[in-house]
Amino acid sequence: MDRTLRSILLLLCLGIAPMEGQQQPADPPDSLRSYEVDEMVVTGTRTLKRIIDIPYSVERISNVDYRYERKNSVSDVLSGTPGLFFQNRYGNHDVRISIRGFGSRSNSGIRGVRILLDDIPESEPDGQTRIEAIDFHSVGRIEIVKGNASSLYTNAPGGVINFINDIDFTESHIILFNDIASYSEEQFGLLANTSIGLPSKVSSHNNGFKLAVKGDGYKFLTTYTNHTSDGYRPHSNDHWDIVNSVYETHPNEHAKLTLLLYFVDGRINLPGSLTQQQYDNDPFMGNPRDVGRDAMRVSKKGRLGIRYNTVFGEAQNNELELTGYGTIKYFERTAATYRFINRNGIGGTGRWIHKNELFGVPVEFSAGADLFHQYGPIEEYQNYSGVKGEPIDLLTDETIDNVGTYFTATVSVIPERMDVLVTGRHDRVVFDQVDRNLGIRDARREFAEFTPKVSLNYKLTPVIAVYGSYGYSFDSPAGNELENYPLSSNYPKLINPDLRPQYSRNTEIGIKGTVMNHGEWFPQSRFELVMFNSRIRDEIVPFAIGTDIFYRNAAETDRTGIEAGVSTSIVQGLSAKLSYTFSDFTYTSYAARTLSLTGSVVNESDFSGNEVPSVPKHNMSGSLSYQTMLTDNITGFARTSVNYISGMYVNDANAARSGDYSLLGVSAGTDIVLDRMNILISGGINNILDRRHVAFININSDDRKDYYEAGEPRNYFFSINLGYTL
Repeated sequence: MDRTLRSILLLLCLGIAPMEGQQQPADPPDSLRSYEVDEMVVTGTRTLKRIIDIPYSVERISNVDYRYERKNSVSDVLSGTPGLFFQNRYGNHDVRISIRGFGSRSNSGIRGVRILLDDIPESEPDGQTRIEAIDFHSVGRIEIVKGNASSLYTNAPGGVINFINDIDFTESHIILFNDIASYSEEQFGLLANTSIGLPSKVSSHNNGFKLAVKGDGYKFLTTYTNHTSDGYRPHSNDHWDIVNSVYETHPNEHAKLTLLLYFVDGRINLPGSLTQQQYDNDPFMGNPRDVGRDAMRVSKKGRLGIRYNTVFGEAQNNELELTGYGTIKYFERTAATYRFINRNGIGGTGRWIHKNELFGVPVEFSAGADLFHQYGPIEEYQNYSGVKGEPIDLLTDETIDNVGTYFTATVSVIPERMDVLVTGRHDRVVFDQVDRNLGIRDARREFAEFTPKVSLNYKLTPVIAVYGSYGYSFDSPAGNELENYPLSSNYPKLINPDLRPQYSRNTEIGIKGTVMNHGEWFPQSRFELVMFNSRIRDEIVPFAIGTDIFYRNAAETDRTGIEAGVSTSIVQGLSAKLSYTFSDFTYTSYAARTLSLTGSVVNESDFSGNEVPSVPKHNMSGSLSYQTMLTDNITGFARTSVNYISGMYVNDANAARSGDYSLLGVSAGTDIVLDRMNILISGGINNILDRRHVAFININSDDRKDYYEAGEPRNYFFSINLGYTL
């Protein structure tokens, strides 16, 4: 508890620390522009609305908020958002994202949180997500819905994150960017090449360009990024090539046509998780088992989408949007076996929005549908130290279908004051696996559910609102979670017949808004306070049999929490951001079996009353940033931040717990404008105190007990962007 109190005091001191003797900029800092009261987002209700009018907890983050920061991982740009928790395993390619505990169960990829790129799902039809295609040099803004969004999106009990490429530019331009980073001298044993002790080795770099062209009636954006990293553990190097493109044109004054394309190709080596003894001896060592297997992932994936928007009707009160897309995906993975996965997909979304009055009261109604069909073979071979064995052990044709329909209805009971929003969605998720080897293991499962939600938003003032909601969520198992195991009721079929979907009842109440002050101090402050509760039935949790991970249902879980955040301009040029998330998540009823390598029952355990693993009870962050005009064409920026994470249990039995940790970082930069030329230079240090900490927990690895993966040691980054307005 002493560490918690010290961290709270540090955050408070950080938030009120004065800075004197600095020039004042003519305009408010860019870091505040994304918090204006007229922010418009689509993700929150699948219709365009201001944040203050949405009865959910919603954030919108602009790329100006992180333009001076490192951009290797989603946690680099979204850290400090209340309610979000990130566990970085291998950069941006196997990060665990959880919102209110949803998503914490995954030991690979993202679950329970819907991920979109330009409003098109990056999540696969079963809800599993990998985010290699997200390039933060290309992203213009990020919309986040925190909490149950199952009445609008499939498999989204935790919320939705929508990454939107930067197509809202006003002038043609080109940017060449070069980001480099290195880890601490202590970690690598390097000699310094400067008097300030910077390490001489570059451990990672991002190089590429961003081209934006604005013509007569069209816009075109394309970015290319080459990423290469040595990693900070043996056998953790990776490299990626990422292309994102958007073309937007207007066939007429009421219509818009958009083409969206991406392709990503790369490989990452996996060092594996460590036991407590291995972690204590050397937290950065590679697990000999995974290194010996040459554990790695190769990913090649692409997507082409086309979208048509139009408004129509005498009063232009109808909007229609149609989107179609195709995907190609190739995965190569080595672990206990050598596996190849090919997946092709075709999908589409459509929505209709109608605005009118009913008995003199403003109403808005929308209806939509999402379809995603994905199919392809899975090949599995023996893995001999990273070499594919022969012959083939398993050949499976896998098909996953998701069809969902939804509606929303907003009634302005008191115009411009109180809105009632009713939403509902029906989802049908189908898994079909055909065994091409033996032909006797074919299996099929189907999950379907309707999830309603009702919400209310009441404005105390035009810029301050209270809101509340109650709704149900439905989260079907992902494909890899349905892998069968020896003690199921229908082994050796390919699909586990006993694993059930996860259901929850979700309640939240909150207040949010903006406080304006015409004086010199605190001219603008944005705040939000949310209390939530989720009662989950049949929560899906991982468990281990030997080296294999399977999934089962815990009976009931109760999650209660608080999210609080404030972003304020202390004085012109100086701003602070504070956030705190409290999570009290416990199993209220959970009887579990521990199984041996032979499949026999070793122990019957009652985990009722235990805390849910891999979720910190306290998650706090704070930052203080300063921006000023050094000259008429040079802007200076400086920022310091701290993040505190309390310890987390590593398994359902609560038998072991990771330690608390606090991470301190600093960054600084300058933005130079010379006629049409723009030069942005920035750099910083993360984990300044070089704290050893567990950044990822391999949940319920109870047989091997390799729960721990170390977070990044002290690391330095430097970036230079050269821009030219065409």
